[in-house]
Amino acid sequence: MDKKRTIRTSAVVQKRAKELRQEMTEVEEILWAELRNRQLENLKFRRQHPLAQYIVDFYCAKHKLIVELDGGIHKQQKEYDAERSRYLEQRGYRVIRFWNHEVENSLSKVLEAIASKCRD
Repeated sequence: MDKKRTIRTSAVVQKRAKELRQEMTEVEEILWAELRNRQLENLKFRRQHPLAQYIVDFYCAKHKLIVELDGGIHKQQKEYDAERSRYLEQRGYRVIRFWNHEVENSLSKVLEAIASKCRD
């Protein structure tokens, strides 16, 4: 029997996730406009979703897929991002990352990559 495992989050993380939903970046808003309301292949995504001590940019629970958008700051925090991804992947989540410029310049390719990952 396949049991659902959830990662508990603290009230502080949940509160911060709510704040981030109200302060989305322009690139997050662009992608969210395409993911919300099951617009991409009827997949349900959440934005700024808390998982354990982390807040992921976008999350599809059905496929345990995390979509992360990386801006310039991520060039300086490669180790942190790698550790974060490792932690989540060890718990059965799949992480896919895109640079902000990919969303801005190749949105259709980004959407196809996300959909394709959900088909795997």
